[in-house]
Amino acid sequence: MSIALSRRRFVQLSGIAAAAALLPVSALAAPVTLRVGYIPIIPMTQLFIMQGEGWTGKAGLKLELTQFSSGPAMVQALASGSLDVAYVGIGPAMVARSRGIDVKVLASNIIDQVALIGRGPFAEMMAAAPSAAEGFKGFFDRAGRPAKIATLPTGSVPDTILRYYLNRVAQADARHVEIVGVGEDQVQQALLAGAVEGASILEPILTIVQERDPTARIVAPASTMLPRQPGAVLAVREATIAANRDAVATLVELHVRATEFARSRQDRAADHVTAFVGKGLVDPRIIDKALRSPNTNLVADPHVIRDATAVLQDFQQTLGTQVKPVNLDELFDYSFYDAVPKAG
Repeated sequence: MSIALSRRRFVQLSGIAAAAALLPVSALAAPVTLRVGYIPIIPMTQLFIMQGEGWTGKAGLKLELTQFSSGPAMVQALASGSLDVAYVGIGPAMVARSRGIDVKVLASNIIDQVALIGRGPFAEMMAAAPSAAEGFKGFFDRAGRPAKIATLPTGSVPDTILRYYLNRVAQADARHVEIVGVGEDQVQQALLAGAVEGASILEPILTIVQERDPTARIVAPASTMLPRQPGAVLAVREATIAANRDAVATLVELHVRATEFARSRQDRAADHVTAFVGKGLVDPRIIDKALRSPNTNLVADPHVIRDATAVLQDFQQTLGTQVKPVNLDELFDYSFYDAVPKAG
């Protein structure tokens, strides 16, 4: 299955988002409250922008935000009925759907977000080795133990992308790698403390660690781990769509607008992201750098991630992280994105 997206097509999609961003968003006839779950990471930039700019309130949306440490934790909240909307990874969204939770993916947030960062002797060996598999083996032979690679819990996108890379791309010997699944804050802490050799993770952790540890480097960029990999998405409960379709349409429209804003107003976008990521304690300079990173590719069009999502799901089946395959035609609802007014 081809999952390539040409540069020309990418630019066309960006242009569509730019045009949509210039159009005003009409306010709802009456205010609507939506319970929104999110993880405080760069791929949720659109949410941070629309809140920071005050767009949601002006459009008649009151978003009650609940912060989570990982996608699987948000799946549990969706199952309990305590959320209407989830800014979550595509992996947990598929898991939720496979468990009978009525979520629909209405928009993409980002593509090519998860990269493998290494530090210390491990990073040196990976850079010098003729292949990734030989790099892992070289570390194992030298250290007498597998390389410890931190990532988010099983079922999350970073975990699934890591396992896909190790199995299908690097073809590394399973004995040479130990995967450590922890929360997002713990991944950063483990890297900076030298408790792990590397991590399959996303921004801003990739930038923060490279800023603080001179031995740290990207040993496998996102495009190598799984080309055009899907990342975070905007997922909404079907019950919420049925009860508040106009409000959901407004949310998607603001999401598209925020995607272009992040590209055209990067400095201002960084301020909004800083307020959410790292509890506001991360240097805005770091956030700005992370937003400009090759591993931050904000794309709202859900059509773009469809093929790579199929690849990801097929691999998840081999891992047993989904109860059953999800019909992607039922998971994705393109109607809201396609209905966003386009200028020209």
